[in-house]
Amino acid sequence: MTEETYQSREERKKAENTRESRQINKKLPIKGSMLKKVVIFCLVIGLVSTGAGAITFASMLKGTPELDASKLVDPLSTKFYDKDGNFIYEYGKEKRTKISYEQIPEVLENAFIATEDSRFYDHHGIDIKRTAKAIFVNVTGDFGSQGGSTITQQVIKNSFLTREKTLKRKVQEWDLAYQLEKKYSKHEILMMYLNKIYLGNHSYGVAAAAKNYYGLEPNDLKKLTLSQAAMLAGLPQSPNNYDPTKQENKEAATNRRNLVLSLMHRHGYITEKQMEEASKVPVTEGVIPKSEQQGMPYEAFLDAVVKEIKGKLKDVDVSADGLSIYTTLDPKAQDYADKMMNTNEIIAYPDAKYQGAFVFMDTKTGEVRAIGSGRNDYQADFLGHNLAVDINRQPGSTFKPILDYGPAIENLKWSTAHLINDQPTTYSTGQQISNWDHQYHGMLTIRSALQNSYNIPALLTLREVGFDKAKNFAEQLGITFKNNQVFESYAIGSNTVSPLAMAGAYSAFGNGGIYNKPHFVQKVVLADGTTVNFAEKPKRVMQDYTAYMVTDMLRTVVDAGTGTTANIPGLDVAGKTGTTNFDAQTRAKYGYPNNATNDSWFAGYTPQYTMAVWTGYAQNGSGNYQAGNTTKIASLMFKSMMQSFGTDSSNFQQPNSVYEVNNELYIKGIASAEVPPKPIEKVKTEIENGWNNGKEKHKKDEWKKEKEKEKEKGKGKGKGKNKED
Repeated sequence: MTEETYQSREERKKAENTRESRQINKKLPIKGSMLKKVVIFCLVIGLVSTGAGAITFASMLKGTPELDASKLVDPLSTKFYDKDGNFIYEYGKEKRTKISYEQIPEVLENAFIATEDSRFYDHHGIDIKRTAKAIFVNVTGDFGSQGGSTITQQVIKNSFLTREKTLKRKVQEWDLAYQLEKKYSKHEILMMYLNKIYLGNHSYGVAAAAKNYYGLEPNDLKKLTLSQAAMLAGLPQSPNNYDPTKQENKEAATNRRNLVLSLMHRHGYITEKQMEEASKVPVTEGVIPKSEQQGMPYEAFLDAVVKEIKGKLKDVDVSADGLSIYTTLDPKAQDYADKMMNTNEIIAYPDAKYQGAFVFMDTKTGEVRAIGSGRNDYQADFLGHNLAVDINRQPGSTFKPILDYGPAIENLKWSTAHLINDQPTTYSTGQQISNWDHQYHGMLTIRSALQNSYNIPALLTLREVGFDKAKNFAEQLGITFKNNQVFESYAIGSNTVSPLAMAGAYSAFGNGGIYNKPHFVQKVVLADGTTVNFAEKPKRVMQDYTAYMVTDMLRTVVDAGTGTTANIPGLDVAGKTGTTNFDAQTRAKYGYPNNATNDSWFAGYTPQYTMAVWTGYAQNGSGNYQAGNTTKIASLMFKSMMQSFGTDSSNFQQPNSVYEVNNELYIKGIASAEVPPKPIEKVKTEIENGWNNGKEKHKKDEWKKEKEKEKEKGKGKGKGKNKED
């Protein structure tokens, strides 16, 4: 191709049409008419194959919305409110700048047309060739996997129709696109698209995008370079993943920009030389740094809000549907959380790369009050990646109450004094499992095992409960498992979870066994006044004795175990630490010491609030590991939030289903040989001596016999219960 430049749009268009005409006349003299016949035939066959025909086609058109000029031009903004109904932010209104066709530079128009709809000026709303290809792909695959949408169809889809991928919606889209082309000029339709399309970085429309990305006012759009115009045209496909202001997007944004440039060259808008020169320009050239941009308040929290709405209301467009969103946000708690995450005034972080994420929520309702969504480059953007809800990391020992000890109390009716032998043990694969101190501690109560975070008793407990029952218990707490499988190593937290999921699970222990799904939205009021409530019905997922006995053991963790850093005078705190280590190969690759920690967690609760915290590094690299006091930062973050906002000094109330003997808890109505007639330490010694001497009948068996005798004696006197019950 010769290198050509064009002085006007008309000159370019004329040259393009001439070139296409020569190609058509030379290669395919009858392709155009034949193609139309093929497309019409495919459409008819497609409809007939569904048993529809003309009648079904007409029924699909029934209910098609009317063209409403106000919806085409002026989308409705959405208003956010906090937990008390106070206004926070209006989303959309100030981010849109309407401009005319005359203000659009040719290079920007060419970039969008080459990328989104190369035959925009030739079709009447539907691109027959693209539609035929889409029909073929959809017939041979899943319907909706190939759209074939023109710019006109995208205007219709974004303004009037739902996002469901059905044949009926596509037929209505075709009909409305045809109507739109009859009523409006091509330039008017193009501007409906360019003034409304979402381009990331809080930008709706090309004028807002040029301002937010490159600092250009509407009257300065002609200053856009070819590289910048191509970048803007590449954004609609995935605005957040191609946002050039994000360092982690640099490679993806560059590749997307270069693809647009190649499309512009293919369709004759730029020369090969122009394409190559623009491809060499750094994608960040001219981009305003994120730190200098003015963002929305509580951006990470509102990101989680919108993600929740999208998950529940599939056909709602937060950017344009005029919603009133009532969130669960506590602004004061979120302000404090942001300060804790983004400064060193509250927590002394080891370096700028060190990351953290947490969810701070109401224990009784599941309403999230504040989140920590990452630090520095990983701080969440609106409609971006949010560490508090999106990250999945290994929870380590914080998972033991969820998969091991909680299920054991629930299903096996264990007491907190139930004894397990901490002795050399292997996984079923033959691999050795060890405790963090690389020692064995003999007979332990499950309270002591959890307090000191030993691994072997946790695995032995999971085995006794059984994988199916343990998995079911965890799933009732909102935990999901990859490929729906549970492995032995999950007993010590080798699976992955998010802070949001962990906060939800722990809150059920603090709420007496009642689970409330964590949520960021109280309700959404649609533009027509319809109210959609988001809080799901509370669900009992365990017995009250299970919740309280786990809570009481987790109190011991905070009072005298691995979680003492999180102890708060005046508050009834229950919680658990968790850490994970690097494998030998990773340690060797990056030169990490043997005691290097990968993930560090603290999950805990009071009767008022629940909080799950993850800390660590987002990626492996030189120096990216935790050791020593840095592993306690998760506990310190928990303590800081709870001290600042924990106003409820009440205690967890012991239910009537539980009784206490020698500081250990037992379930009423369950005949237990574990209730000792003497202090537990003396019992432990006697049992160990019995087993170590190889006796078949140890003290535990003797207790059982004694209890049976007492029970029989009681029956003879007309007494049906042991005195401990």
